[in-house]
Amino acid sequence: MKLSKKALSAQKSVTMEVNERFQSMVKEGKEVYNLCSGQLRFRPTPEFVQSMISQMNYLASFQYPSVQGNIDLRKKILNHYSNKRQVVLEENGFDVIVSNGSKHSLYNALGAILDPGDEVILLCPYWVSYPEMIQFWGAKPKIVDTYLYDSFSPSISRIEEAITDNTKAIIINSPNNPGGIYYGQEWMKQFSEMIKKYNELYIISDEVYDDIYYYDPGPTYFYQRDPELLERTIITNGISKSFSATGLRVGYCLARKEIIDAMTRIQSQTTSGTNSLIQRALADFNFDQLRDFHEEIREMLRELSIDLREIFRQANLSHCWYQTNSAYYFMLDFSRTEIYNEVSKGKEGDYSEEICELILEKIGVALVPGSSFGLKNSARLSLILEPMPFRNALEKLCQFLNNPT
Repeated sequence: MKLSKKALSAQKSVTMEVNERFQSMVKEGKEVYNLCSGQLRFRPTPEFVQSMISQMNYLASFQYPSVQGNIDLRKKILNHYSNKRQVVLEENGFDVIVSNGSKHSLYNALGAILDPGDEVILLCPYWVSYPEMIQFWGAKPKIVDTYLYDSFSPSISRIEEAITDNTKAIIINSPNNPGGIYYGQEWMKQFSEMIKKYNELYIISDEVYDDIYYYDPGPTYFYQRDPELLERTIITNGISKSFSATGLRVGYCLARKEIIDAMTRIQSQTTSGTNSLIQRALADFNFDQLRDFHEEIREMLRELSIDLREIFRQANLSHCWYQTNSAYYFMLDFSRTEIYNEVSKGKEGDYSEEICELILEKIGVALVPGSSFGLKNSARLSLILEPMPFRNALEKLCQFLNNPT
């Protein structure tokens, strides 16, 4: 009996593997610090929780949902996004599909536009699932590198150089996982000017962290600079990060109707519709009530980012630091640390996984290897712990980076 080639070639999510390892060490009674998780320690707002409870009184909350999504919720998302971005989406032929998390939305969107042999440009560091999704649909990821000294802001000229006759799409993830940065207004302006020249190219804008920024001004987007680009823009988002509700698995996609129709056909033959109860609760919830909730999150992330900067400075590791401003991640560069010298023994290569394994085993700090995000000799750490455990974890980490023996 043989498994399919696609099943055998699919990689398990490294973030999930590290989390499983962390949980196993916790059960063994070891002192460990989880700096690898992609979820905050916040509960959703009481108002949204109450909305879910209220919807439990209705039979429709327990029945099959529409494949494309609750019509009231879809209209609400379309209006909310139009107001938030100050663009007219409905008049540009936009529609919405609600899916089982933003990952599901991305997967369906790629399925709607890709054919075998197509290329999709990714900006490194990229989210771990992008290459797997692209390859699952028979297309090929094409990587554009970025650098720590530029705070991982991609070069527009390098992106343009990567475009070929086979390029079908480019994925823009801003705010960025794992970089913890968003691409600024000037970058978005230059990108919009460049991409206008390639009118057969789709732009997938992954905006799941759009509310999670902690230094003003907040993120803006290329299609706000030039609404003509909306015709080939696919926007994905969800409630996992903005509502602090990763386990509820509700994402959505906004795009022109023909793309949404194609995604709906794919979804109808796989998962069908998304949780009726949560969709109805969202349709009944006032999104404006999230403002104070987001400010509390931003205040916490600002404080933790300052702690990170100061602890790195005190450990003489400022050369490994850059200023994050959004999401809740930081990419740690090992290449100019003592632990890298100890492990590499002067040989070229990517030692991300080996170094992260040592850090977890020796000092109990869980990080995600940077190789999973396309960045050699690095790791992603998350700004998610309470301040005191976070500082303790960072101090142990910096001490080990400087003195691993």
